[in-house]
This record gives sequence, C-alpha cells and structure tokens, in this order.
Amino acid sequence: MSLLPVVEAQERLLRNAVPITESQSLPLSEASGRVLGADLAARLTQPPFNASAMDGYALRQADLASPDARLKVIGVSAAGHAFEGKVGAGEAVRIFTGAPVPEGADSVLLQEDARNEDGHIHTTYALRPSQHVRPRGQDFAEGEVVLGTGTVLDFTRLTVAAAMNHATVAVRRRPLVAILATGDELVAPGAVPGPAQILASSTFGIAALARQAGAEVLDLGIAPDDSAAISAAVARARNAGADVIVTLGGASVGDHDLVQATLIAAGMQLDFWRIAMRPGKPLMVGSLGKTHVLGLPGNPVSSLVCGLLFLEPLIRKLASLPTVKRAAMAEVATPFPANDQRQDYVRATLARSTNEHWIATPFGKQDSSMMKIFAQADCLIVRPPHAPALPAGALTQVLLLRPDLLD
Repeated sequence: MSLLPVVEAQERLLRNAVPITESQSLPLSEASGRVLGADLAARLTQPPFNASAMDGYALRQADLASPDARLKVIGVSAAGHAFEGKVGAGEAVRIFTGAPVPEGADSVLLQEDARNEDGHIHTTYALRPSQHVRPRGQDFAEGEVVLGTGTVLDFTRLTVAAAMNHATVAVRRRPLVAILATGDELVAPGAVPGPAQILASSTFGIAALARQAGAEVLDLGIAPDDSAAISAAVARARNAGADVIVTLGGASVGDHDLVQATLIAAGMQLDFWRIAMRPGKPLMVGSLGKTHVLGLPGNPVSSLVCGLLFLEPLIRKLASLPTVKRAAMAEVATPFPANDQRQDYVRATLARSTNEHWIATPFGKQDSSMMKIFAQADCLIVRPPHAPALPAGALTQVLLLRPDLLD
C-alpha cells in the first residue's frame, strides 16, 4: 500500500467531519470560549433612555443661542436616580455620566464649560443639538439579534450578552474524545515499571491537546494486547457517546498490533492508514457509525505530531471553532539535505535574528523516541516530500508548537 500524502490525509479526515449542532444551556460564568448554539437577541433596549455621556448640565440647546446664557439649575439627575421633573425654557439640571436626560432637555453642557453661581449657570459655550447625549437604543434595540449562531463567546461577547439581560446561553456541546492507550508494555505514571515495561505518557499529552482544541476527554485507561479488552474499552466509549475514539499504539499490522483488526471486527470502516510523514507513518483513520476513529502511533513523539496535525483540526471542526494559526516562516540555522518521499517534521527552537526574522535551529538528534527535546522545542520545521537541499539562512515553513509566539 502506497503512503498517503499528509495534505490529502487531512482533507479526507476533515471532509467527513460534521460540526456538532446539539446545544446545552450554560450560565454566562461558564460560557467563555464556547460556541453559541442559537441566535442571541436583546431582551431590552440599550441604553433604555436618553443618557448623558458626560458630567455637566442637561438643558435645551436653544437656550444657549444667546451670548452669556444664564440658566436656573432646578435639580439633579444621577445614575440610578433620575430627575423626575421637566426642563423648561431657561432651566438646566445637574447631570452625571450615565444618568437619564430629563424630559424637555436635549443636550448636555460640560461642567467645565459652565460657571455655577447662586443656583444658576452661566456660559458662552454653544452646543450642537443632542451633544453629549447617548440616544435611547443607540447600542441595540429589544429583539435585535446581536450575536449569531456559531459565534465564539469571548470576553467582549459575554459582556454584551449580559448587557442584553441573558443570564444563560445556549452553546454547542463540546466534542467528546475518548482516549485508549494499548499495549502489554504500558503502565500508568506513578507505578513501578516491570523489566520490559514503559510508562504510558502519550495519553496525557493527547488529552491536553484535545482539551485545548475544545473537547471533553474520556480517559479509557490502558488496554493490554487483547482483543476482548480493546473491544470492551471501545464499547465503553461508544456507550458514553464519544464523537472521536483515539487509540494510542497497536494500529499497525504486526503480530502484536491488534487495534485495527479489533476495530474492523467491531464494524469500523477503515478509510486510510500509513501516511507519508516522519514521525507518524502508522496513522489510522476510520469510523464506527458516526464516531470518528483515529489510531495514533504508540511512540509519544509520533502520537503528538499526529495529534497536532489531525486530532486538533478534527476537534475544532466538530466544535465549530476556528483553526489555530500555527504556520509561520523562519530561516533555518543549518543546511538540510534533499528529502525523500516522506514529509518531515523536525523539532527546533526559535529565536529572533537581528533583522527580526525567526531563526529555526533544529536539534542535532531527531530520534522519535526523544521526548525531552520535544518539550524544549518551539516549532516543527516542515520538509515536504522530495524537497531539494536547503542552505543555511533559507526561509522555510515551520509549525509553531505554541501559537502565542506570534503575539
């Protein structure tokens, strides 16, 4: 079987991903980062009255037509305490920012433009009609749809939702990602590994990546190399309503690789496996009914690279969230030889050059078993299939492991 190019594999995976439309109601305090499941209309008009934009005096603009106007101050309007009377000719009301503009007044004179003496104000300042007045409904009107379905609720949108008098909002359900590590050689962190055992570390990185992408996570634990145990874990994921089942290890076709065969026996439709990439070639993609199945390599570095390239975009499409911007350009600090038929993802650090370009410095050893350098890396240098040799200083594409580096 020929190896599938990375871009084609990504397209095929995402082509079959349908965004989740089921909604749940959440209080605003828990809705940050969630996606609206329904249009959100205002339950009131904002501002609900003509409001003063400044501290000063509410009056009739026509009364300032003559030089050295003199107006009688007849009361006070403050936020939460409106003046109940009516402003007539030659009258003014002391007013504060956010307070209702009294009936009869149409403009606000700034306090620094008035001289207050003996209960009267004097001014030579001319106003435009409605100056320093925020008209009723200037922001939004009752019934107006301000936030549409599919909007991601950030700090600005949560604020306007609250201002529209919504204590709860309908948001899309997050995708549920079930993660199953497989292999007789695995033990959980904190245990004492046997002579031929290693720690199951990939689960924690993949779970963190899934949560950061917008998913809920169901940890299915570790299944030994046993078809019945794998089947039981998969059944548990399906009973929980998992949108994605992620297996770690065992997806190839060796004598001890039982995941693919077990899933096919359970009804999985295998879409593809074996990708033209390094690390991460033994990637499996299929479906169990409406549940996406992603079989990642057991090697932690390979599984994390595959998770970044395939799991993250899958989750974000299911969750109706925008893609994460990870692509950037950088100068390579060292030369690269011509590449073969597989797309390479080379771990590297990033630093700014004197001309403000990024400089990507690859680690000397790139063995996929080396997790420490992955933790130290800032990016992955992308080397496309059959890419020609690259001299030091040449620009190339990198994938940022931490997108906040772009800030």
